[in-house]
Amino acid sequence: MRYNSLTLVLLIILLFSSSSLESQVLGRRSSWEAKISSPTKQHPGAKILEIEANSPLEKAGFLPNDLIIEVNGTTVKDGETWTEVSYGLRSEKPVHIKALRGSLKVDASVKFNPLPKEVHLELDTFYEEVTSTYGITQRTIITRPKKSGRQPAIVLIGGLSCSSIETYSGRRGTNWGKTIKALVERSGMVVMRIEKPGVGDSEGDCSTSDFLTDLEGYRSAIKDLKTKSYVDSSRIVVYGSSMGSALAPLLANEFNLAGVISDGTFFKTWYEHMLEIERRILQFQGNTESEIAMKMNKYFIPLYHGMLIQKQTYQEVVDRYPAIAEFNYHSPSHMYGRPVEYYHQLQDFDLAGEWEKVKVPVRILRGTNDWIMSAFDNQIIIDVLKRNGHTDHVLHEYPGLDHWNTIHENPKNSFEGKPGKWDEGTINLIIEWARQIVGLDA
Repeated sequence: MRYNSLTLVLLIILLFSSSSLESQVLGRRSSWEAKISSPTKQHPGAKILEIEANSPLEKAGFLPNDLIIEVNGTTVKDGETWTEVSYGLRSEKPVHIKALRGSLKVDASVKFNPLPKEVHLELDTFYEEVTSTYGITQRTIITRPKKSGRQPAIVLIGGLSCSSIETYSGRRGTNWGKTIKALVERSGMVVMRIEKPGVGDSEGDCSTSDFLTDLEGYRSAIKDLKTKSYVDSSRIVVYGSSMGSALAPLLANEFNLAGVISDGTFFKTWYEHMLEIERRILQFQGNTESEIAMKMNKYFIPLYHGMLIQKQTYQEVVDRYPAIAEFNYHSPSHMYGRPVEYYHQLQDFDLAGEWEKVKVPVRILRGTNDWIMSAFDNQIIIDVLKRNGHTDHVLHEYPGLDHWNTIHENPKNSFEGKPGKWDEGTINLIIEWARQIVGLDA
């Protein structure tokens, strides 16, 4: 069969159009459009407190005080399950919900509205996706200044939690959200963000996704960013926050990135890290030093040695040492919403060794009231860099800053969840560092 030139062109256009459509596999995440209380260990089910007018839940016949007991066949038995089903809401497919209204069962399918996407003045915003070597397709969000030519970029690596990196309208304002928004809108650079598996529009389940799976997603995203025609691949800075701050040197080394910005970082193993946190918490709780030493030896060292060194679940550790149960505030097989396998892998991963290999500029931000990460860890990094001949590094200790981009009078106030203040000086410093590294402010 022979084709003329016009037919061939049309076939090629159709082929590429079909490939593009098939590659866009992610649906858009939804929200409940309601205020709902999460279940507890003592009280399963999620209680509807308020429902937005004309929302899908209201139109489906649900009412305040209804108790949601099942979503798409999953029993809402605890907070972790509720988080999973909430993150799993998608706009393109009906969600089957069972609830109790007193002793009566309410049963309906609900098709939720898609969440609005971000819009930024003076920026192009792209909702794209990458598939990691684990076969999980994840959402990436890229913002680009409206100008021509190849531009420098920042790749943002967030912490370990299952919270989204979106800043869409209507999301509850947090200081981390303000940090992201300011970075995107004021840096004057391309910014890429990556949603973890099961977060935002991404495939997967964040509550079961482990450390290595997260890492492969970040690797896939950076590879994709470096192929963009509008990105200067020689001027990409990695900005990591919390867990992302410890991954930043690894990613900079692997992908020959232009610089590292670490915000709220750590250096020692996760076992050492958790013991330091527990010691600080015991101090905040008013224990004497003798009591702290006793509780560390009797309860917390066995707890974390069992989980991180012997690679057990918390439930397995408690089953062996029942006295620990009183002091174990973690769920049977999760910590901070992530599976224990995440921390088993993290414990064995040589993140500290990556700092020894760094050759590019390093900027480290630490809050003086950060009770999650220690001042000593940050100083160790500087000492290691100096010992290995690194010369372009800065450690800035920001007065009053805690681990969540908030200013407090002291670390204990942050620990107790007291209201703090937003200080845009933190993000201003990060933006200044990024622009200096890529030569925008030279």
